[in-house]
Amino acid sequence: MVPFAIGSETAGSMTYPAARCGVTALRPTFGSVGRTGVMSISESLDKLGPFCRTAADCAIILDAIRGKDPDDLSSRDISLDNPFTVDITKLTVGYLDDAEMEVIEVLKTKGVNMVPFKLNYTVESVQGILNFTMDVDMLAHFDEWQRQGKDAVYEAQDQWPVELRRARMISVVDYVQAQRARGKLIREVREGFEVDAFVGNATDWEKVCLGNLVGIPIIVVPTGFTSISNLPSGGSKRRTTLNTGIYAPPEKDHIALALAMAYQSVTDHHKQRPPIDDLAPDELAPGRESVVYPSRRLHM
Repeated sequence: MVPFAIGSETAGSMTYPAARCGVTALRPTFGSVGRTGVMSISESLDKLGPFCRTAADCAIILDAIRGKDPDDLSSRDISLDNPFTVDITKLTVGYLDDAEMEVIEVLKTKGVNMVPFKLNYTVESVQGILNFTMDVDMLAHFDEWQRQGKDAVYEAQDQWPVELRRARMISVVDYVQAQRARGKLIREVREGFEVDAFVGNATDWEKVCLGNLVGIPIIVVPTGFTSISNLPSGGSKRRTTLNTGIYAPPEKDHIALALAMAYQSVTDHHKQRPPIDDLAPDELAPGRESVVYPSRRLHM
């Protein structure tokens, strides 16, 4: 309902909502966008990026918000090459086993060299590294809040208060070892990035953890819809979203954007809207009556 929105991600808080809602979103290279004024969870993981209707919009918004923030020491002046002028026929793009094949075929027809790809790394327990990093960083931010007992009135006692208390049990040695493993993971992923980009599942938890630990950009692209499970007896027009992720090496956000724009130039999945005013009576929430909404009009 808006031209764009700004999201933040530590471990999936952009990729998962974008995938669920069927919108296009870019989680850019770590450090691309300053985070002043945003509630931090983990200074070495938090990233800001745009939710938009299209990849082209994501490119425009990223160009407007990127840059060095004097109050955010992790931010940098990372150059953004023009994604609108990338010659995608000169790119070699990998695809993982879990990639949406329609995306592969569309990019092939656009002249992209598509090849099978596997991202190899030897580091184990990527999720464990992310948990150690995020929890300890988060506790450092909310240490005083918890020590003063303010977490006692938090509305969900089984969630963040417990998570922060658990983080106090992580030893310094374990935390340092996790950061050593993270450094090794970053080196291995960067060295193993033998393609210009790759296509794969955007919400696979291993990839979400890996992408955030390494700081690589991903653009989440809607690729279609499928029927919901447990259909009502009379059938339903309700559907759930399908999507894919296009991953690029750090500081190569323009490559992911260019490929997403190429895909969206010949598909219309990103233009679809939920049938909020065209549901059957048995699809409404209990106690709700059907409401007829007027057609959308552009007011000039």
